[in-house]
Amino acid sequence: MQFNFFPSRQISWYMARLFLTRTFAVLMLLVVVLQTLDLLGNSGDVLSYPGNGDPELWHYVGLRAPQIVARFLPFSVLLGTLVMLATLNQNSEIISMKAAGLSAHQILAPLIATALGVSVISFVFNERIVARSTAALSAWQAVDYGPIPRDSGVKSNPWVRDGNNLVNAAIVAGRGNEVQLRKVQIYNRINNSLTTIVQAPKGRYDAASKSWLLEGARQFDVARGTVRNVGTVRFGRDIRPDQFTLAKVDPDALTFHELEAAISDLHDAGRPTAELEGSLWHKLSGPLSALLMPILGSVAAFGLARSGQLFMRAVLGMALGFAYFVADNFSLAMGSLGAYPPVLAAWAPFFLFLLVGETVLFRTEE
Repeated sequence: MQFNFFPSRQISWYMARLFLTRTFAVLMLLVVVLQTLDLLGNSGDVLSYPGNGDPELWHYVGLRAPQIVARFLPFSVLLGTLVMLATLNQNSEIISMKAAGLSAHQILAPLIATALGVSVISFVFNERIVARSTAALSAWQAVDYGPIPRDSGVKSNPWVRDGNNLVNAAIVAGRGNEVQLRKVQIYNRINNSLTTIVQAPKGRYDAASKSWLLEGARQFDVARGTVRNVGTVRFGRDIRPDQFTLAKVDPDALTFHELEAAISDLHDAGRPTAELEGSLWHKLSGPLSALLMPILGSVAAFGLARSGQLFMRAVLGMALGFAYFVADNFSLAMGSLGAYPPVLAAWAPFFLFLLVGETVLFRTEE
């Protein structure tokens, strides 16, 4: 095998141009069809709010289209690769390249390099556009496509860990050092066994001592079954005010660095973060899936078109590509359940199918 993967600049540019045009043509077709079907399914909900009309429908399309593009870009790379390679094979262009001395990897190298560029574009697109549109659409859907109110800063029913103890507040208002708690309960535990429960109608953060104060507190002794007034109680020297104001985290509505910061805050608050950590790593492995598609779809490029097996090769390439997406979703689901570590859940399908694609390519063509 030759180790110069780009021996001909003309062939490399020709292959890259065909790859990009086929990929984005398929993507445009998919987006138009899927956006039309999605709009037909949700236009009734958008228009059901009094006063909504055509501008709101176009606003919905503007927010939903980036999500569809991000979701189906890897599918478009796979289908564009299959269409391109099958056409080149049928027109005997692949045979001409191999007759000129190019190996299978040299034929695919321009596609892989271009797919890497598509992966970078996909990541930037997700960070700059998709995350914002997802957050805006989720907020709009939460109010049934009506006017979005300004954030009041009020959170309800957060749980925070204080060492081995658990703290719950029915209502949290304010931000920073001005956070106020209402209907607070502290569950004091020793060796995971509940010993006492402290209840107070209100609490606040004391910035001077960097701790929390409860006023008018009462303590219930679990073993004795007695209640007594304890007045002012100080607790939570390791609890930051923002740990009470953490809202539910939607990984699709946050950028990579925003999600990383949210995971850190949730981890400090003692909340489970395995599912979010898997989503964090998938923000990298997801766009990189475009890199796999030329390798998985390469079976459509080789073999004689006159042998009648071109269709079966294209089907095999499509099957390998879709098997990757199924394995990727399954792995993320297992990671959410805690069966897989987050890093393994996000990256295992990528490396597994990279090995599968390379194995098929080596055994059949190299």
